Amino acid sequence: MDIATLQAYGYFFFTGFLVVVLYSYIYHLYSSQKKGIRDYEKYSNIALHDDITDPPIEEISKNDEIKR
Repeated sequence: MDIATLQAYGYFFFTGFLVVVLYSYIYHLYSSQKKGIRDYEKYSNIALHDDITDPPIEEISKNDEIKR
């Protein structure tokens, strides 16, 4: 087995790994939105609504302020 064959196998497995990571990330986004944990579509408007007078995307509760 020469180096070109090893590179081909490495490229194939790395590409497969990246595909698995991409699809698991997409699944995480949709499942967390469906469960109501977090709505990521609100974050897509952050570039459009970035004025100082715009309301925040998520309110910080008192419990979250204590943890930080």
